[in-house]
Amino acid sequence: NDAESPIAISNFNAVGGSTILYAGHFPRLHPSDFRTRSLDGVGEDWPLDYASLEAYYDENAVMMGVAGLAGDPAYPPKEVPLPPVPLGQVGETLGRGFNRLGWHWWPSDSAIATVEHAGRAPCINLGPCLTGCAQGAKGSTDVTYWPAAVRRGVEVRTRCRVREITVGEDGRADGVIYFDADGVEQRQRAEVVVVACNGVGTPRLLLHSRSKHFPQGLANGSGLVGKNLMFHPYAMVQGVFEDPLDGYKGPMGCCIMSQEFYETDLQRDFVRGYSFEITRGVGPIGTALSGMSSGDIPWGPDHHRAYSERFNRTMGMVAICEDLPELHNRVSLDPELTDGNGIPAPKIHYRLSENSERMLEHAVARGREVLEAAGARETRAQAPLPFAGWHLMGTARMGTDPEHSVVNEWGRSHDVKNLFVIDGSIFVTSGAVNPTNTIQALALFIAEQMKQRLANLFD
Repeated sequence: NDAESPIAISNFNAVGGSTILYAGHFPRLHPSDFRTRSLDGVGEDWPLDYASLEAYYDENAVMMGVAGLAGDPAYPPKEVPLPPVPLGQVGETLGRGFNRLGWHWWPSDSAIATVEHAGRAPCINLGPCLTGCAQGAKGSTDVTYWPAAVRRGVEVRTRCRVREITVGEDGRADGVIYFDADGVEQRQRAEVVVVACNGVGTPRLLLHSRSKHFPQGLANGSGLVGKNLMFHPYAMVQGVFEDPLDGYKGPMGCCIMSQEFYETDLQRDFVRGYSFEITRGVGPIGTALSGMSSGDIPWGPDHHRAYSERFNRTMGMVAICEDLPELHNRVSLDPELTDGNGIPAPKIHYRLSENSERMLEHAVARGREVLEAAGARETRAQAPLPFAGWHLMGTARMGTDPEHSVVNEWGRSHDVKNLFVIDGSIFVTSGAVNPTNTIQALALFIAEQMKQRLANLFD
């Protein structure tokens, strides 16, 4: 139930999760993202820093097959395993626009194989990355992590839905109750439980896992489970150009990006900032459908002329705006709506902050400016994008203080010593980049911590 949010939740359930449908755009958080309280007086500092995750970002880059170009001045020095995705006419055109304004831009880090990698074929510019990659070039976890896990003995149970995490008389997690593919209730016992259901699914499950030991929901001694929900408010700015481009060729969300406006600038009327992610154009059908829905391409005798003015001549960018953690933005259990197994649905309570509104306004103005500098004869913008609730963060955040966080600095619940959370819900702040790379780096980091501390996991 996201009726009380201007941004609709976008979830996708599959083996491989939402990486099946993501664009493969794969930036890292910045060092400053881990210290927003210290640097800018907003949010909270993370209990770890960029250096703590650097080796895991590197490991994940090899595992996912990340393509890019070393030397980006927006980051500390880092190596990228594969050569970058070609910029194409879209990237070169927008790059010239950024150059004219003297603004930062760099080829995107992309979880897309540009050469053969780990048995995966390279990208051949099929284009429809957002509906899955038939070539296998995109680094979705069904072709990266899952096969490796299954080879090591992991059992995958598909089409199952967990109702609750159970606890024993000692107050420790002892398994889950779930519905199998036939809707039959099953019980799975466990000595350690790891929750990885994203920033909406994780608090939903924890809040529903009530017991005499945890009447307000599992791991909720701080009262923060479900609180501090963060999205990334998105703005989209598009331009129409006179000359044909090659925008429908190549990975849609992986081209170039700009982090000119990423860090706090005291001359602006908002704190923190945003990234520009350049998006390529769409194919013939996508052009027709979007143009007809907007009114730019009419039915009738003028249809083909209007269509030809837009097909392969439209490109633009999205601005990924940092969302600050606020207690009133939260996930709760809906008192009436349930899923097909009778489990209460999540209810979203979210409103845009004034800081986000000012940031979106700034991003739209700068987006139009760079498109015009690149030669656009016409621009159009939308902010916030109402369907962009695909980055779900902050609802079970990590920290060293049990009164102000849900899990500790290595993902372990403060309240339940054999319960771990590894997903976007443990983010303390949202940054202004896509979260997938950092979620995976955190997963590797936390798994290593669990391995090193195995002897005292139950202390």
